[in-house]
Amino acid sequence: MQVTSLLEKAPRPIFVTYAIFAAFCTYFCMYAFRKPFAAAKFDGELFFNSMVELKTAIVISQIIGYALSKYIGIKVCSEITPGRRVFALIFLILWGEAALVLYGIVPNNLKVVAIFLNGLPLGMVWGMVVWYLEGRRTSELLLAGLSCSYILASGVVKDFARAMMDGIVAEWWRRLPLIGPSIASALGRVSEGWMPAITGLHFLPLFLLSVWMLNQLPKPTDADVAARVQRKPMDSSDRWAFVKHFLAGLILLCLSYFFLTAYRDFRDNYQVELFDGLGYPYAAHKAIITKAETIVMFGVIGAMALLNFIKDNRRGLIGAFAIMIGGMGLMGISTLLLDAGMIDGFWWMTCIGLGSYLAYVPYGSVLFDRLIASTGVAGTAVFAIYVADSIGYTGSVGVQLFKDLAHSDVSRLGFFKGFTYFMSVLGMVCLASGCIYFLRKQRH
Repeated sequence: MQVTSLLEKAPRPIFVTYAIFAAFCTYFCMYAFRKPFAAAKFDGELFFNSMVELKTAIVISQIIGYALSKYIGIKVCSEITPGRRVFALIFLILWGEAALVLYGIVPNNLKVVAIFLNGLPLGMVWGMVVWYLEGRRTSELLLAGLSCSYILASGVVKDFARAMMDGIVAEWWRRLPLIGPSIASALGRVSEGWMPAITGLHFLPLFLLSVWMLNQLPKPTDADVAARVQRKPMDSSDRWAFVKHFLAGLILLCLSYFFLTAYRDFRDNYQVELFDGLGYPYAAHKAIITKAETIVMFGVIGAMALLNFIKDNRRGLIGAFAIMIGGMGLMGISTLLLDAGMIDGFWWMTCIGLGSYLAYVPYGSVLFDRLIASTGVAGTAVFAIYVADSIGYTGSVGVQLFKDLAHSDVSRLGFFKGFTYFMSVLGMVCLASGCIYFLRKQRH
């Protein structure tokens, strides 16, 4: 197509800007279908009068669907052909929105079923988008831009959802001419149940435009293939060969990621409650989540972008591990500073967010891309990402249940602080050991 031809001839900065914008917007909009429900609190409501809080049950149910989606994605995302990716992206999002409509219809206790169905398709969106970006000489920049989408989107979507329930979004519509006042009258103050579906509808047009833009990206050039190894769909024998070749290292990475995903998810799903516990009630600090996540986003994209200046793949792999280990260390140090009264709650949430994302983001982007490029082993980053993701989201379910069932008397903030210390130590040990393993494997 004409856009694809223009991008093939465009200077690298223009190509990178276009690709980042398309990928960023695509995944940013996906979060409007996945995360707005987390802005609701369901205060005091228990799931079928059990010991499990209703919000916890809803969160766990979506994570189970999302985790199952990752397991399905190991096959689907690694095998899908280029021509089918655009249709798959649109289908997955429409499925997610249909589940949110069901979420608004059913009574509260049955929302766990609807949110499970919502998570089931959405876990495969990441892999579909990464396919467009991996295996290029500019992959670090492209994947860094993509990764920052969910860092910023999580906070923006939740703030947007809260504004919708407070009637603020309706007032925004009221200021628009023509159909604006009619939409504002229909919206009003949106309930906790219908808020996720209506949030998704607001972002659907931008999602469709972004997917179209993403699908215009040209294939990696010959120079890209020479620098980063050609990436092709993998069948079952290719997948097993990859796992056997890196088994010990993958175990170390997945052990760390098992708890890291749970940690990131806990912070993400309960940010409203954590900020409340730190003395920042949402009523008085309406944009605090977006403010914290914006700082985190710029910190992460800066660190990831630096890797693009490292042309040697071995050194690039070392750089990725160094950033991840540094992120784990930042989480522990910032918690010590909070306990010592040297930083306040806002900066603690910002620092642990930065630290956790510095460790988390490379898993879904540059780590496996550099690993494949440096070793020359046949495979795709998408497959390795989905192996780690499927295990990571399984851990997220386990930690959510562990908190409510084994530590129901501990506040979410108290539990989270202890979890931070644990994650910091375990993560640094696993990642340092993994780095040594892969460097030795590469030399061999």
